Formats: sequence, structure tokens, C-alpha cells
Amino acid sequence: MNIQLTALHYVYLAFIVLIIAVMIRRRDTTIICVAGIMTIGLLATETLSGSVAGIFSSFIYATKELLSTIFIISIIVAMSRVLIRTGINEIMVTPVTRFIRSPQVAYWGIGLIMMVVSLFFWPSPAVALVGAVLLPVAVRVGLPPIGAAIAMNLFGHGIALSGDYIIQGAPKLTADAAGVPVTSVMTASIPLVIVMGTVSTLTAFWMLRKEMKSGSPVHSPNAISGTLSAEPSSSSEAVSTSIPTDQPVQRQVMSPRLQKAFALLIPLLFAVDVILMFVLKLQGGDATALIGGTAVVILIAVTLAAHRHAGPEETTNYLIEGFQFGFKVFGPVIPIAAFFYLGDAAITELFINPLPEGSHGIVNDLGVALAGLVPLNDTVGAITMTVTGAVTGMDGSGFSGISLVGSIASMFAGTADSAPVLTALGQVAAIWVGGGTLIPWALIPAAAICGVNPFELARRNLKPVLLGLTVTTIVAIFLI
Repeated sequence: MNIQLTALHYVYLAFIVLIIAVMIRRRDTTIICVAGIMTIGLLATETLSGSVAGIFSSFIYATKELLSTIFIISIIVAMSRVLIRTGINEIMVTPVTRFIRSPQVAYWGIGLIMMVVSLFFWPSPAVALVGAVLLPVAVRVGLPPIGAAIAMNLFGHGIALSGDYIIQGAPKLTADAAGVPVTSVMTASIPLVIVMGTVSTLTAFWMLRKEMKSGSPVHSPNAISGTLSAEPSSSSEAVSTSIPTDQPVQRQVMSPRLQKAFALLIPLLFAVDVILMFVLKLQGGDATALIGGTAVVILIAVTLAAHRHAGPEETTNYLIEGFQFGFKVFGPVIPIAAFFYLGDAAITELFINPLPEGSHGIVNDLGVALAGLVPLNDTVGAITMTVTGAVTGMDGSGFSGISLVGSIASMFAGTADSAPVLTALGQVAAIWVGGGTLIPWALIPAAAICGVNPFELARRNLKPVLLGLTVTTIVAIFLI
């Protein structure tokens, strides 16, 4: 099949290379993406006004595509705020603390709880929900703060976020860019996430245990501002360093009976949601809508019970805080996603079909042309996706580059069956590197609540994550 490549194709490819180069230098790519959108708009419309208007139109397109993801994150964060202020989060995890009796149990216990909570709340709010209560317990039984930070990172920002099976924000971004169903990417990612998580967490645990046995000073937190001591009284201060808002945390008084009632009811409601997802076969947007609606109901109920007459006004305030966080996180993603969406359906929707007859989109055309020029195979494709995913994660976001990962996966996919595997592999690599396990400035929430240096935390995560990526890539080659 012969595809006629035009100037649009070459310009788009050139900007992809430029964006990757800028990411390697750890610089922001927003301006580059805007320049790419404007250049493509100029070629497509042959008018300066159309080019400039295309910038805004592409932003609107990307926002519409991402809106459900932005909203669910904002609502979940708003709900987590009220749970923290009322102390319900502490009651929710208290039953688990009685089982933490040793450093080994503390490591795996914190990690597994962090993973489960992150699947519903995402890692940033989960750090606040889990760390403030479990860290003092873990330190008392002998787990160093750096060990708790490693566990929260690898299980939350690594395993939970790279799979993102409940909120489904990450697989939606990569699947849309790759032009494959979300369900296929999620299914393909399951063995990869399991291998990556198992190798990295076991390696990190072995290294940590070896240091503890040798008497290395792993107990020294190498603290940064907002450190947390082993005493429970410090937990509220630590929460304020990790909660996604600039406002200080203020405890809201609630009767113990109400706290216990909500602490029991909230997990039950989310458990019912999970059951309904399986029974009703809810996926993607439908599953996200169920979780989001449940979170709004919980937010309103807890806020009214805690603030009483001021409940309506406080509900709005919590929602404002949540949406401020949501758009702050996804603000940098929108212009980047806007550029990469032009590689698929957005180009024909925003501009009057500037592509040649028979084209299936810029990225698909490039993939066909590339397949005809170089010998592609499963090994090259898998290695390329891992490296590309890791490079896109170097900006410390984890999400800003996964649209690129999806686009490149569609280029390297030799068959329809291999596309989801390559897409999932790139997604896993991008989020493990940039989502909060290796990039120091992405590690700040967990580092702050544990009172450790983010650069030291990144250094300790490096070997486990790199080994995990290597083994996962090999597994992906056999799965393709």
C-alpha cells in the first residue's frame, strides 16, 4: 500500500523529534507543541488567521477529549479533602494498623494499601490518605521513612497509576492516540503491570532489607521541609505538605459515631461500584461516571454532616479546590495532547481535510510509510516503545507524553493484536518513569510526607525501576 506523504507529514514528524529532544533536556514542551499546531495549521489552511485560530480550536478539541478525566480527578480530590479534614480517612485505615507488627509487614502493607487507594483516588490524594496514618505506625515497628516512601511510590505512582484500571485516565489517553479500544489496552497491560510491579517492588525490598541488616543509616530521613516524625501528632502537618492545594489543612470536628459510620459506608459504596462495573460490564466513560457520581454523593453527605448549616457553601468550596487541582495538573497536558491529537482525527475535524485521498491520519500514514522503509519486528518495536515511554516521562508528568506513546505504538504495530501490547508497554514505561518514581520533582508528595529527600528517593528507586522495565520489555516481546 503506497501512501503519499505531504509536507504535513514531514512537519509533524519533525516536531515529534523536536519534542522528544526537548523532553530529554528536561525542558517544558508547551511552546514547541503550540508552534507545531500553528505550523500544521498554516500548511493546512494556507492562511495566517486559520493557523492562529487552529491553536485555540485544537485546545478546545483536546479539552473535550480530556474533560471526563479532568472532572473525575477533580471530584476525587475534592472528596479526599473533606475526608482528611473530618478524620474519616484515619478511621478507614485504622483496622489495618493492628496487623503491622514488623518492618517487612509495614513495607508490603503500606504498599498494598497505597495501591488499592490509588486505584480509586489516584496517588497524589492517596499519599495523604494513607501516609499520614500508616507512616508513624511503620516507623514505630522499624521501617525507615525512606522505605515507606519507596513503597508508596512503587505501589501507588507505579503499579496503580500505570494500570489505572478504575479511573481509566491513562489507558484512555494512550488508546485514543493509538486508535485502539480502551479495553484492549487495559487487557494487554495486565501482565505487563504485574511483571513490572513484582520485579520492582521485590528488588526494592531486597535492597532495603540488605541495607537494614548491614546497619546502613537508612533510618536517617535526610529531611526536607515539612518532615514527619514518628509521633502521630505530626501527621496533620505532614498532610498539609502533600495535599494538592495551597490551603492549609484544618481539622473539622465530627462526632466519633459519624466518623465510624462514614468510614464503614464509603468503602462499601466503592465496593458496590466495583461489583456493578463487573455485573453491568461498565467500561471507560461509564465506569468513570459511576465512580465520579458516587464521589460527589459522598462529598455532599460528609460535608453536610460535618459543616451542618454551612454545608452547601462548604461543598462548593471543596469542589472549587478539587477543580483547581484538576486543571493545574492537566493544564500542561492540554497543549501537548492538542498537538498529538492532530496526528489522528483532529486534523480533519479542525481543518478542511488537508490530507491526500486515501489517508488514514498523519500518524497512520507515517506508520505505513515507515513499515515500507525499514524492517520492523517485535523486538525493535518493544524496545522502542519502552525507550520512548521513558523519555516522555522525563518531564515529571507521566501523562503529558502518553499521547505520543500511543501514536508511536500505532506506527510500530505490525498487527492489530500487537498494537494494544505496544501501547500498554509504552504507557507503563512513561508512567513509571514520569508518574512519580524516578523524576525527583514528581516525587515531592511522597518525599514530603515521609520527610526524605526527593533526590535520594529517586536514586533508591532507580535500579528497581530500570530492572523492572528491562524484564517487562522482554515479556512484552513474547506477548506480541
